This record gives sequence, structure tokens and C-alpha cells, in this order.
Amino acid sequence: MAGAYDDRDGKIWMDGQLVDWRAANVHVLTHGLHYASSVFEGERAYNGKIFLSRKHSERLHFSAGELDFEIPYSVDEIEKAKAEVLAANGFTDAYVRAVAWRGAGEDMGVAAKKNPVRLAIAAWEWGSYYGDAKMKGAKLDISKWKRPSPETIPVHAKAAGLYMICTTSKHAAEAKGCSDALFMDYRGYVAEATGANIFFVKDGEVHTPLPDCFLNGLTRQTVIGMLEERGVKVHERHIMPEELEGFEQCWLTGTAAEVTPVGQIGDYHFEVGALTRDIAQSYEDLVRA
Repeated sequence: MAGAYDDRDGKIWMDGQLVDWRAANVHVLTHGLHYASSVFEGERAYNGKIFLSRKHSERLHFSAGELDFEIPYSVDEIEKAKAEVLAANGFTDAYVRAVAWRGAGEDMGVAAKKNPVRLAIAAWEWGSYYGDAKMKGAKLDISKWKRPSPETIPVHAKAAGLYMICTTSKHAAEAKGCSDALFMDYRGYVAEATGANIFFVKDGEVHTPLPDCFLNGLTRQTVIGMLEERGVKVHERHIMPEELEGFEQCWLTGTAAEVTPVGQIGDYHFEVGALTRDIAQSYEDLVRA
């Protein structure tokens, strides 16, 4: 299946029922469109099974709570709906997107307590997020934007509004021939890429930014567990930008990114080394087990 995302064959689960793909529409005065009152999950199914599916559904509920709304479907109901979407479209390997938002209703201002909360789940076939960069190493720009303070926005929610600077940063990176961009946080520490967490290797040990102002990704948590099982020391800490020069290897993690090696960030270069290749392959084996 290919083409524009609003013009495809298939089914999307929307507010409790499967609808034709092209009929999965919302009104232009939907609150989430105007005020970013929307949360979502990105998930991958391998061999017919969504990896960490329930954890994604639980996080969707958590994110909604952070934005002061409640999803009118339980985790069990969301799990059932995701399975229905995969079956209806005949997918075994697919990307799954669940999104919940404040819809159109009696309110059309900042406050929207009277508006219904809606939920949709779609799935499509999607290959490597970074294309051939997954094999030879992605090239990253350094974004001019910074990840905000936890005092300014619900940084641990997977919320649509948090991705505004991700879109602009990725556009700027692609214009320079890069695959993605790296953010620093509001204090100047290394944070994450536009849709993925980041890891570094030095002297056989792994260093990764402390997720105290950005999403602690489920893939990130999985990879840390894999490293610890191998006896690899993992340092979750604040990392200064000047430390990039001393790291030997680097990779990104995320549901879409999976485990993607990084070959360059700005003027800094990294090898696609043995540990990076091992973790990437081991993650692939795990999700398809």
C-alpha cells in the first residue's frame, strides 16, 4: 500500500468501529487540530504481534492524563482494537498508530471540557525509518531548538505538541543531507533526536542521556535491559555536547527507528562498531521471537 495517507484502501478503527480508510475524517474545528490536545503511540507489529503492545496502550492513557483528558476506552479495549486493525488489513508486519484527541464539540477555545475525546487506530506497512542509514550509519544535524524544561510542558507525555520542533528540526536536517537532528535540552545537555533516544559507546561502556525532560522510550528501556544482561555498564547521565568528540560508537533507538547506527553528528564521526551491530541484530531477533 502506498500513496498519500488520506487516499488508500483499507480499514481504520475509529471510535469503536472499523471504517473505510478514506472515510476516517474529522471536522476542521476539531480541538486537537487547533490546540494540540492530542496524544499518540507509534508501535510495530512483527509476525502478527505488536512488540510491547500493552505498554504502549498504557502509555497512551498516561499521556492523555497528562493533557487533562481521559480516553473513553480501556487498555483491554485498545488492545482488541489494534488486533482488529491488523486483521482487517491483512498485516503481519506493520506500523501501528493509535491517536486520541479532543474532538469538535460545544467548546472552541482553549478550554474544551465539553468536547468528546476520540480515538483512532491505523496501521500500514512501513520499512526502515532511516532507509539505508540503518546499515551504514545515520548522519545527524544539531538542532537550533532545545528540549523544554519540565516546568513548561508535560515532557513525559507522548503528545502531539511536543513534536512541533521535531518537524522543523528534521526539515532543516534533511535540507543539509542529514537523516535527523539531535536536540540539546534547556540546560545545554545532549537530549535526543527528533523521534528517537540516543546512546554512545566509550571504552566498552555505554552512555545515554538521563530522560528527565524528554520521553523515556520503550525501545530505550528495552535496549538498556539487553545491555545489562550482557554485563555492559550503562551510564544514564547528563552528557555535555563537547563529550561527543570522545565517543567511539553511537546509535538511536525508537519504535520507528528500531536500533539505527549513527555515523556522524555535526562534525563528530562514529564507527559502526561491534557493540552497535550486536545490539541492532539482537533487538531484531527479540522483536521477531
